[in-house]
Amino acid sequence: MNKQNNTQITSADPDDIGNNQSGNASFDSVLEARISRRSILRGGLGGAAAMMFGGVALGGALTACGGGGSSDSAAPTPAPTPAPTPTPAPAARFNFNPVAKNVLDALTIPAGYSAAVLFALGDPINNATAAYKNDGSDDALSFDFRAGDHHDGMNYFGLNAAGTARDPNGSERGLIAMNHEHITDAFLHVAGATAPGGIRPQAEVDKEIRAHGVAVIEVQKTAGKFQLNRGSSYNRRITAQTPMELNGPARGSDYMKTAYSTAGTQGRGTVNNCATGDTPWGTFLTCEENWAGYFSRTGDVSANRSAAELASFTRYGVPSAASGKRWDTAGAADVYKRWNVAASGASAAADFRNEANTFGYVVEIDPYSASSTPRKRTHLGRFAHECAVYAPVAAGKPVVFYMGDDSRNEYIYKYVSKAVWDPADAGRGLAAGDKYLDEGTLYVAKFNADGSGTWLPLTLANTAISGYAGFSFKTVADICVNTRIAADAAGATKMDRPEWCSVNPKNGEVYYTLTNNSNRVTTGASGSKLLPDAANPRAYEDMKGSTKQTGNVNGHIIRTAEAGADPAATSFKWDVYVFAAEAKAGAAVNLSSLTDDNDMSSPDGIWFSPKSGILWIQTDDGAYTDTTNCMMLAALPGKVGDGGAIKVANSVGGTALEVTTQKGKNPDGETLRRFLVGPKDCEITGIAETPDGKTLFVNIQHPGEDTKVADLGDPSKFTSHWPAGGTARPRSATVVITKDDGGTIGLTL
Repeated sequence: MNKQNNTQITSADPDDIGNNQSGNASFDSVLEARISRRSILRGGLGGAAAMMFGGVALGGALTACGGGGSSDSAAPTPAPTPAPTPTPAPAARFNFNPVAKNVLDALTIPAGYSAAVLFALGDPINNATAAYKNDGSDDALSFDFRAGDHHDGMNYFGLNAAGTARDPNGSERGLIAMNHEHITDAFLHVAGATAPGGIRPQAEVDKEIRAHGVAVIEVQKTAGKFQLNRGSSYNRRITAQTPMELNGPARGSDYMKTAYSTAGTQGRGTVNNCATGDTPWGTFLTCEENWAGYFSRTGDVSANRSAAELASFTRYGVPSAASGKRWDTAGAADVYKRWNVAASGASAAADFRNEANTFGYVVEIDPYSASSTPRKRTHLGRFAHECAVYAPVAAGKPVVFYMGDDSRNEYIYKYVSKAVWDPADAGRGLAAGDKYLDEGTLYVAKFNADGSGTWLPLTLANTAISGYAGFSFKTVADICVNTRIAADAAGATKMDRPEWCSVNPKNGEVYYTLTNNSNRVTTGASGSKLLPDAANPRAYEDMKGSTKQTGNVNGHIIRTAEAGADPAATSFKWDVYVFAAEAKAGAAVNLSSLTDDNDMSSPDGIWFSPKSGILWIQTDDGAYTDTTNCMMLAALPGKVGDGGAIKVANSVGGTALEVTTQKGKNPDGETLRRFLVGPKDCEITGIAETPDGKTLFVNIQHPGEDTKVADLGDPSKFTSHWPAGGTARPRSATVVITKDDGGTIGLTL
């Protein structure tokens, strides 16, 4: 997620770099392959715009039985009247018309719906903090009590009417826990961040550290509309400096020992929090994605580092010298020094050489306890976590979580707890997390070309790992901290950037977004360059204006069905639910026959509504933005196996490659349609819903991010002014979407 560009200090998007140089093929075999040569709230949009785009572009600040009698006669007994065939239930139908693609600097939603901004960058979360100025001048330390930047994944946690206790069905009052993934430093500071190179000012770094992390806020319906309760005792910010407990097998290991925690049991902060999850026991899971680029190794001497350390740095993309953020340059205090992982002291307990080992995890937070300390759950593995979502729980059965590693050529994982589910643990918070998340088995997925798959255990009992020549795995902590290397050893399938995942509440099938992969080629595969395979079957050329884009440009969504419908099974079936593509693309690319009402590019966020069963799909796109801003679509998907095998004809640079894959039934306008389009330069990401299904919360991330720092003095050159409009700086924000008649979002139930 998190498209990075010239408005930020960091360089390329870490998702697009890829650090998997393992020899794993995407598949052991391919059935058939042959190579041959040959932007809501901007004013001025009236009814005409609404009609043009098929929605509203918002302005403002927002049995019968047969029977026969007996007779002594020999007359034949009449045949019984057959029972009438039951009338099938009507198919679920969307209650909105599709919104058209557009490049407006507005949030465009369907007619009959309304939206309003709830919580934007810099908004105070208490009554003591001043309103946000939105000119870059707000005090850095005040961000301990303000909304952070780049609103991302979020979850809703219900409260009772008094706001005093958890109520899973509370739809009038609740808590929202949300990620603040990154920053658009052009707008966070008065004149953008200090130019690359040299020393960063402390005031800038202090603000950036606090603008990352997580916010927990209470929201409540007042006069029929949700508002932030600034006086709530639940409200809190968790930043890149907040104390954390390190839990699971890596706790107390040599990997975790630093000058801050010589026992290796604690760490500080969470960064680049992308997607999320919740738990059956009522806690929030935030996931650390592109954390590696926050660190520096300035002054480190490779000859003084072990081969294992160097292998880990390389596999995770920890820089070999200065980092893009350069937070470590802002001063001698350890709040800054900790971002440099050079071995500068006499031992690990004297410096921060292991600091990077304390990042890359799923972090568990109790939203109902503002005084609780978050826990980093190391047994769920260390990688660029996107999300962690659980399968439906059953008493006496393990608890299972699914996860993706968002980088090119990375893997899909699941975790199966050792403890079995006890319904008495619902609502027990972090204590239940200790029970279920600190001991279990981590698996990685291998997709076979025939539509089957295997979950490979990442354990020392797996001889592919314990006997791996490329790295010495002796303890479970070795696996938990070096999960990517263990997955390489196990022989997992390299995927096209696994991002969010979600479990279909109707049948337990799991959907994963594979956003894109520019490293798919049709010839000359080596290193990070991969041939297409059955689970990642496309490599093609696409033009964006005069620029040629190659690889799996638009991405796809894959889905799995566990053997025997058992989440703890070690095998599964799979197919591709939908291939993202431009409607105008040829049949070899637009394999799912998408139309102008439902075409998309780079699916990223994905989430099933427990109430309606809608699968919401959100995009983070750079390939189709000459035609449309990022969007959110509603889907009513079928199930694994509702389609069949197809051949995909790929071509890059004149080289053809045909691949056989497993494809689901094509969606149509009744099962997939566009629900909204965001403002300029944004990503649509993060979604939550009240239990009654009548209120939807959606995050609009980094509108206007393509604005150049050099243009900050001229608001007319800002690429977006959403949500305030006029000449205002744009802000990431959470919007509340409701149906004007008070009905369920998306479907009439």
